[in-house]
Amino acid sequence: MSAVSQDVRWRAATSGVNVRARSLSVAAAAAALVLVQPGLAVAAADPSTTVTYTVTSGALTLSVPASANLGSGAPGTEISAPIGPVTVTDDRALLTATWTVTASETDFTTSGSTLPASSADYDPGSITTTGTITATGTPVTLSHTATPVVTGTSGVGDNTATWNPKVTVNVPAGAVGGAYTGTLTQSVA
Repeated sequence: MSAVSQDVRWRAATSGVNVRARSLSVAAAAAALVLVQPGLAVAAADPSTTVTYTVTSGALTLSVPASANLGSGAPGTEISAPIGPVTVTDDRALLTATWTVTASETDFTTSGSTLPASSADYDPGSITTTGTITATGTPVTLSHTATPVVTGTSGVGDNTATWNPKVTVNVPAGAVGGAYTGTLTQSVA
């Protein structure tokens, strides 16, 4: 028996304290500490909530000016001007967004005279974007056939692209005077 045990036993005998009872109360206190210690007690399963939501998607649209006046010029010259902002709005919220804008032109006519569509060029110029789309412009000579002029690639989610294309008409030397009208059709897909 150790000296501490003998001392406790002796004090217990001389003070009339019941050592056994004291031992039990120390054991009970130790057990209580174990039960309140964090992480040692077993908790009931925590309740959970499943949270859902929907990201809506829209359409792929193109806005163009209703009309444009390029100005005037003599036979054998160029008549050139920006036609106004053209904007692609892609609200489809796609993981991989791509689109292509094409342009075609009718022949230009005035009373009794026609200039071919191919007498005009379309240059997208600089393109401003929002979102992650990469927009690339391609200058073209216009024709009756829809030809790609701006391509959007590598987009994620919604995006926009805006440019102000310049249309240049090469007026033939033998052109007849008058106000010529043609229709430029741009579309996106």
